[in-house]
Amino acid sequence: MNDLAELKNFVVAHARSQALRPDHYDPLLARIRNDEDGTAGSWVREWSDEAARLADQGKPLEAGAHYNMARFPFVDGPARQRALDRCIAAFDSWRTSFPAVERLDVELPGGRVRCWTAGLDPAAPRPLLVMTGGIVSIKEQWAPVLPQLAELGFAGVVTEMPGVGENSMVYGPDSSRMLSAVLDAVGNRADTARCYALALSFSGHLALRCALEDDRIKGVVSAGAPLHHFFTDSDWQRRVPRVTTDTLAHITRTGPDTVYGLIRDWALSGKELAALRIPVAHVTSLRDEIIPPGDARLLRERVRGVRLLTHDDVHGSPSHFAQTRLWTLLSVLRMRGGHADQRAALNREFARLRYRPEGAREAHAKGIHAAAGT
Repeated sequence: MNDLAELKNFVVAHARSQALRPDHYDPLLARIRNDEDGTAGSWVREWSDEAARLADQGKPLEAGAHYNMARFPFVDGPARQRALDRCIAAFDSWRTSFPAVERLDVELPGGRVRCWTAGLDPAAPRPLLVMTGGIVSIKEQWAPVLPQLAELGFAGVVTEMPGVGENSMVYGPDSSRMLSAVLDAVGNRADTARCYALALSFSGHLALRCALEDDRIKGVVSAGAPLHHFFTDSDWQRRVPRVTTDTLAHITRTGPDTVYGLIRDWALSGKELAALRIPVAHVTSLRDEIIPPGDARLLRERVRGVRLLTHDDVHGSPSHFAQTRLWTLLSVLRMRGGHADQRAALNREFARLRYRPEGAREAHAKGIHAAAGT
């Protein structure tokens, strides 16, 4: 059973990333009284009931977003497993309107990596954009962007970290090789020699480590990524929210009392970060409760030419989501080159958003995302 206050706190960034507004999710959160396995008033039950209502209204994408919140942060019993299954089914229903979005399974010795893809074409392979979330976000949370990627000149793959969602692998010291395996799997249908990673939170760490070994990755854009101190600073680790520690223990198949000892050697060193020869862009939250400030300093000091966006916000910068989404997309386009007109338009919108009050940002977000092709 999870800490209910933490669930309500940390789910906000994920709710906003799926276009759920506070006036919608605040009353729903207020109805939640416990985190028992699907009982009345429980986390899973309230989110799932709202998801079912939306599904009955013929809104599969919105229903899937609510089932995603129901299984948050990870599957720990039958109720969350049903929510995950229904989330995937809802996304599968939605994608029937977008035949270009296809499933891809990558079978590896350690398990199966499941992905959603679009724009894979052996006759005209496009540069590849790989998107991954962190330890609590599944691929269905990000996959709705796939139908728009062709307009930006990309083929796309959205997948999950080991142990998250349908990824049956165990999160371990060599997990970055999973990304290389995904590139291998689509190498005859995408220009994987020009691959860019939009890798959020913990998957940013995987992508940077992979880039040190796989020169097909030509740029990494991330937000709230652990780099070094998160893995090594035991004083900081004692302050990390329980939901993060429990999730790490779940995907590494260890326990909350032993997980930090396990991951200590996974830290990227300053020397490794300085060895990166690709463009890197990163969004940092100044009041991040999960990632220590030393990691952002290390990135700034050791990675040459890094581009940074900083928000005075908590992990995931939920109050700046529209701005972050624009900036990360712009960063990918800068790395890729070309599309000058779209980049100029997005730059103008980013400048407007940067100085808007948050309420105005949210009201304007739908139009912004359409302009961005997201």
